[in-house]
Amino acid sequence: MASVCNSSSTTTTLKTPFISSNTSLGSTPKPSQLFLHGKRNKTFKVSCKVSNSGDQNQNIETNSVDRRNVLLGLGGLYGVANAIPLAASATPIPSPDLKTCGRATISDGPLVPYTCCPPPMPTNFDTIPYYKFPSMTKLRIRPPAHAVDEEYIAKYNLAISRMKDLDKTEPLNPLGFKQQANIHCAYCNGAYIIGGKELQVHNSWLFFPFHRWYLYFYERILGKLIDDPTFALPYWNWDHPKGMRLPPMFDREGTSIYDERRNQQVRNGTVMDLGSFGDKVQTTQLQLMSNNLTLMYRQMVTNAPCPLLFFGAPYVLGNNVEAPGTIENIPHIPVHIWAGTVRGSTFPNGDTSYGEDMGNFYSAGLDPVFYCHHGNVDRMWNEWKAIGGKRRDLSEKDWLNSEFFFYDENKKPYRVKVRDCLDAKKMGYDYAPMPTPWRNFKPKTKASVGKVNTTTLPPVNKVFPLTKMDKAISFSINRPASSRTQQEKNEQEEMLTFDNIKYDNRGYIRFDVFLNVDNNVNANELDKAEFAGSYTSLPHVHRVGENDHTATVTFQLAITELLEDIGLEDEETIAVTLVPKKGGEGISIENVEIKLLDC
Repeated sequence: MASVCNSSSTTTTLKTPFISSNTSLGSTPKPSQLFLHGKRNKTFKVSCKVSNSGDQNQNIETNSVDRRNVLLGLGGLYGVANAIPLAASATPIPSPDLKTCGRATISDGPLVPYTCCPPPMPTNFDTIPYYKFPSMTKLRIRPPAHAVDEEYIAKYNLAISRMKDLDKTEPLNPLGFKQQANIHCAYCNGAYIIGGKELQVHNSWLFFPFHRWYLYFYERILGKLIDDPTFALPYWNWDHPKGMRLPPMFDREGTSIYDERRNQQVRNGTVMDLGSFGDKVQTTQLQLMSNNLTLMYRQMVTNAPCPLLFFGAPYVLGNNVEAPGTIENIPHIPVHIWAGTVRGSTFPNGDTSYGEDMGNFYSAGLDPVFYCHHGNVDRMWNEWKAIGGKRRDLSEKDWLNSEFFFYDENKKPYRVKVRDCLDAKKMGYDYAPMPTPWRNFKPKTKASVGKVNTTTLPPVNKVFPLTKMDKAISFSINRPASSRTQQEKNEQEEMLTFDNIKYDNRGYIRFDVFLNVDNNVNANELDKAEFAGSYTSLPHVHRVGENDHTATVTFQLAITELLEDIGLEDEETIAVTLVPKKGGEGISIENVEIKLLDC
């Protein structure tokens, strides 16, 4: 197992001119890895077909979070990619040809009322040059959104206002607000066809580099529109207690960065849930903040000791495996769910929502908070590498040489490579520092004393196959090896494997996994060492004509560190408990086993 960095963060005072001087910043002094692979429909997937042209209550306000005063908890989806070997014939993903771009259809709904394809069409796509970074004299410093001052807010609103004005005067201008939003729609909803398959930058190792490049050009465009080359996008600091709300500047009605289609339940300082699965968690704000910090620890430290676990599965021509990295699954997706309009909502004009704007990939870019959210997602890339150990950028050439296509702030088309976006400072920007209190939020307390009597529980082969998970269920399971040496643990992870999980992917799904407890466990207290992780899924959408809404996945949780923490390293048989939280009556599981696998 990879070693865990226990260095604490220190309080940092921000001195950039757009940060309010009275803002106080906090400081605070290997559960499981999950592998997700197999047949799985794309999260927020919007299907496309080629068409003719179309229109386009209490706060944590102290400077530290004392573990003795908070309850830790709420796990979430630890979806990461297995270290799947690349196919010998695989090649990097090339930049897409705009001629393949098509129209999107929302599942169970109407056609998207515009095409995602970004105009204008280059006359000769093959001659589009590769981007070279312009000279710079000063880094653009991205500020935490909750801490910016009024001067910055005014400047940001002006930039977005001018971008939106282009929609009215030049609707096909690639710098316009809607056209910039369409970039995400095109890359994330199957509009492009490469190698005979739809291009999807989510659920794979393309996720981080694509969004980094996307924000890079978006930021430069905003600066160009207000004639300020130093302008930097804000980042939504949801990994710190002071940022665990919708940033106040986005909650001002009538401003350019306010979105009327945003989930109204997230307004007025509501504390967010980084593990959101569609339902509000019934707990205190203090508990929720602590849940978030624990979740951040697991996703950044425990569940991502290796590059492919953090970035996601390889995605190359000839070998496309949809399996997202830790941060892409949580908190990236839950923040989309939390901020986006709930599916089935009705707007004042009578329109019915299909998950707008943050609530669906095709429309996410229409909410300015999207770019603020992804600023912090991008920041996590830097923070993850800073933890150390095996946490470094991928070295596979198929990743480094993958390409994307964008227009710059002067409306010139460029191709870009992943290898050129690994160092944010070389790209001309950095993040204003904030403490990372989640580094030390590892659950330490136990829900049980000693070992659960596994002889009182049915063995795994008497429980599975399971046709539905309509209630909590416990079972005993044998381990392939016990009393392993540290070297053996370093070489292989002990993986709790759920084979062939099936469910209707049009609804929300979540179930939690515990070790060494029975089905009487208090499933709302996830601040216990026995909590192994969760499986969560969002409603998916489908290609036109698809009638099969069944998702089939294999779900794995690394339990080596958990067994150490709860004192079961020498046991040959352990107890496992599954607790459904959402949609359990529609979940079936073929089998559960424990395997030893390379990290």
